[in-house]
Amino acid sequence: MSTLLTDDRGRVRILTMNRPEKRNALNTDLTRALLEGLRGADAAETVGCVVLTGAGRGFCAGADLAEFKDLTPEQQPLVEARAELTMQLHLAFARMAKPVVTAINGAAMGGGAGLAIAGDLAVMAEGATLGYPETKHGIVAAIVMANLVRQAGRKAAFELVGLGEAVHAPRALALGLVNRVVPPADLLPAALQLADKLAAVSRPAMQLTKQLFHEAADLPLEAALERGREANKRMRAFRKP
Repeated sequence: MSTLLTDDRGRVRILTMNRPEKRNALNTDLTRALLEGLRGADAAETVGCVVLTGAGRGFCAGADLAEFKDLTPEQQPLVEARAELTMQLHLAFARMAKPVVTAINGAAMGGGAGLAIAGDLAVMAEGATLGYPETKHGIVAAIVMANLVRQAGRKAAFELVGLGEAVHAPRALALGLVNRVVPPADLLPAALQLADKLAAVSRPAMQLTKQLFHEAADLPLEAALERGREANKRMRAFRKP
């Protein structure tokens, strides 16, 4: 059984994490499949937007700890390789030219919460939860912290990673971690509606918008304005006579 399902709906590609019996926990196979799936969708001429969701009742439970419980110090290269793979997965969302909408259908925890907010837009089902419980287990929400701080702000982000308490959909919306909260039955239709609109945007305009957006978010004001100036000049070539 494939750990990642792919379904094209017009110009929207739906990627569904498919380990429902494990609440879509991220083992190496699923992590690698997600990275390849995102990169493949970005390269596909027929795809204009991606929707990421989970099979079953959960979005993603985070890392599958069963893979790590029997590791010994002699297997450190395996740990390092997995950390690199996880980092590349979370980085892929920002590096893609095409937008990603996450459809958070249930619990999104740890690395799963990181995936939930890594998309360009996020729709969350009523009753779903999002959290970073790592400290409760004596570990650290490490790779996912960089994106969380950028999206939630310092105080809210530290509360999430420090206390490890899950937040429900209304709080996630108030913190700006998601864009919409809808009834569970409306989750995929709402995500597809947003994705269809994003897919309809001209490809060069969307690619430059994403690139400039992520650059501007991390640059000082003057440097961000300079990048905007260069993008302003480049986009003249997009316009039809």
